[in-house]
Amino acid sequence: MSTQSETPQHWGTDYVRTIAPYVGGRPISEVAREIGVDPASIVKLASNENPLGMSPLARQAVLDALADAPRYPDNDAWDLRHALAAHLGVDAAWVVLGHGSSDILEMAARALLAEGDACVYSQYGFLVYALAVQQAGARHIVVPARDFGHDLPAMLAAIDARTRLVYVANPNNPTGTLLQPQAVAEFVAQVPRDVVVLLDEAYVEYLEPAERTDSIALLRAHPNLIVSRTFSKAYGLAGLRMGYAAAQPPLADLLNRVRSAFNTSSVAQAAALAALRDTAFLQRTVELNQAGMRQLEAGLRALGLRYVPSHGNFVLVRAGDDEQAGARVAAALLQQGVIARPVANYGLGPWLRISVGSEGENARCLDALRTARA
Repeated sequence: MSTQSETPQHWGTDYVRTIAPYVGGRPISEVAREIGVDPASIVKLASNENPLGMSPLARQAVLDALADAPRYPDNDAWDLRHALAAHLGVDAAWVVLGHGSSDILEMAARALLAEGDACVYSQYGFLVYALAVQQAGARHIVVPARDFGHDLPAMLAAIDARTRLVYVANPNNPTGTLLQPQAVAEFVAQVPRDVVVLLDEAYVEYLEPAERTDSIALLRAHPNLIVSRTFSKAYGLAGLRMGYAAAQPPLADLLNRVRSAFNTSSVAQAAALAALRDTAFLQRTVELNQAGMRQLEAGLRALGLRYVPSHGNFVLVRAGDDEQAGARVAAALLQQGVIARPVANYGLGPWLRISVGSEGENARCLDALRTARA
């Protein structure tokens, strides 16, 4: 039996071998083991999760759905797709499900990109964009950010003859920046019809109504648009992995052709269906996030820390002036039982992303930041 550890050269392509795997926020259990404390004492503000957890209706739906767990799920998720269609005001044929919205992002790349094709996205855009493009062997066109957000005129100018896909996040993760509705509408209208725009709205539920792009109206007008959303953030179902997209039927059909069989579980479908109906829970989530954001921003100002005003459920904070500052302060926070997210992998070495938690969690984080910088 061979003892060699090297990967044979014929395993995978060059562009797959150069992928840096996605690294999420550190799990509570891992940090608790590392610093030797009770997991219940850890505050995790690294992954933009809902501090309220999931809707009670969704929790009960999970318990009820477990009875059918020995059977395969409905591959077409009829009930959930039709509920989402009613929620969005489109036909069910326009709705595609994914195990998290990251699955949708990757489906779009698999369906639309081949070697030699190009994809446009912004500097400081969600890391999955780069991973999805790399998996397809396509060319990255990364447009420099403007004020930590998307420079839409520059992105439009960057589209070339081989561009097949453009990713736009609104709000953007990890910076929290927001594009104005009119700017988004004008951009989509100017993109060539043979280039698909994927509008990533993972954090849309946190926006005030006046801040929201009417993406569904844009969807009806533009057959080259995909809108993706998720149940992982405001709906609190991150561990169940449920996301969805809406697109006109020809494009939705293309996504479904590359969608993995049974890509969403029966438990996740049931939870998402219940969560969608629990509008009171969603409202509590948004109100808690608004209060928590005010608390964090006031605390950061008191500490003299610069931050980027955010429209999501997180805030990007400048931890120091050197490229190691984010990682250094994150490590100091860990020793105090607070998990935050260094973002050097986004080219933001001096910065730290902090999710909005409960009032107590936010206070713990601010206290820990004060100590970490002392």
